[in-house]
Amino acid sequence: MNQTVKQFIQDHEADMIEMRRHLHRHPELSLEEFETTRYIAKQLDQLGLTYRLMEPTGVMTEIKGAQPGKTVLLRADMDALSIHELNDHIDYQSQNEGKMHACGHDAHVAMLMMALKALLSVKYSIRGTVRFIFQPAEEIGRGAKLMIEQGVLDDVDNAFGIHIWSMDQAGLVNCNVGPTFAAADRFYIHFKGSGGHAAQPHLTKDAVVMVSQYISQVQNIISRTIDPMESAVLTIGKVEAGDRFNIIAENAKLEGTVRTFDAATRDTVEQEMQRFAEKIAAMYGGTVEFQYDRLLDPVVNERHSAELVHRITKETFGEEFVGNFPPKMVAEDFGEYNNHIPGAFATVGARSETNGAIYPHHHARFNVDEESLKVGAELYAQYALEYLNQADF
Repeated sequence: MNQTVKQFIQDHEADMIEMRRHLHRHPELSLEEFETTRYIAKQLDQLGLTYRLMEPTGVMTEIKGAQPGKTVLLRADMDALSIHELNDHIDYQSQNEGKMHACGHDAHVAMLMMALKALLSVKYSIRGTVRFIFQPAEEIGRGAKLMIEQGVLDDVDNAFGIHIWSMDQAGLVNCNVGPTFAAADRFYIHFKGSGGHAAQPHLTKDAVVMVSQYISQVQNIISRTIDPMESAVLTIGKVEAGDRFNIIAENAKLEGTVRTFDAATRDTVEQEMQRFAEKIAAMYGGTVEFQYDRLLDPVVNERHSAELVHRITKETFGEEFVGNFPPKMVAEDFGEYNNHIPGAFATVGARSETNGAIYPHHHARFNVDEESLKVGAELYAQYALEYLNQADF
């Protein structure tokens, strides 16, 4: 591993932490990251790097090494969430009411910028090109697609990303071979009946009966049509029905999400959900509108890329920092890059009972152990160097 990079990050750790805290104070929602974009651009101006501002937000820049070679892309997302922060014990609490970096994207930007600065210090030993992208709108699943449409993957051979992970102890690196984050889909189902007086049910077609039957039966798709060796989660998160206690509902609506890793499993769940809805609506004399949107594909780590992460982690931080945890049912739009080029996506633990960083992602008290930032920054930088310096990958 490159010791100059390691030392650079250690020497400038305080700067990275301050950058993360600045971003935490000034969170911006998806596709509204205008000040964040300007802040990143200002940092690049100070380094004398040229860059491209993406539309509507986001930044792309490169470091070209002294020797020709492949191109590796390093990615960090930068959007926040519409959450009112409850961390009133810190001096870098969000100053933007109702907005919060409750998923760690502030840490991602700080880690990638530090990796960029460290790699710039060893620019003449780089064989090839390192492309850096600061991506908007991960939280709504649109950012990666927008960046790809604007050409960030042109001439790129490999992509690497990191997500801070609040469930793992600070510094623990996890990077599965194969599926690591799930595909995320959203469904909307509208049962339509014929309403009427609660005292005259025989004159109606009760949409509440339809939706209740659907809710009670639909989990059978997971337990009885999906191979038990495959993983699938079906969650109904929202139900709306009825107008008044003594009126039989004409309409009932529900929304939810499906998470899968396998393409065939994904197809089966969608098809069976629609079949169940249509059969139940017909059984009770109603109709149904079924909408199923495939939001994000799974994140699938290419074997050699994931194994490279394992080796770097072991050699740089020690065997005890190599995690071996199963894939996660949460989703990440880094999978969009995987659809085009090989690469890997790792998590870096940021949990610390001592520092109170114990809350899950998207929680109003979410925070990270800032000791994890130097691990993420170095992992970014060492991955780029090791990938580019391999004779054959």
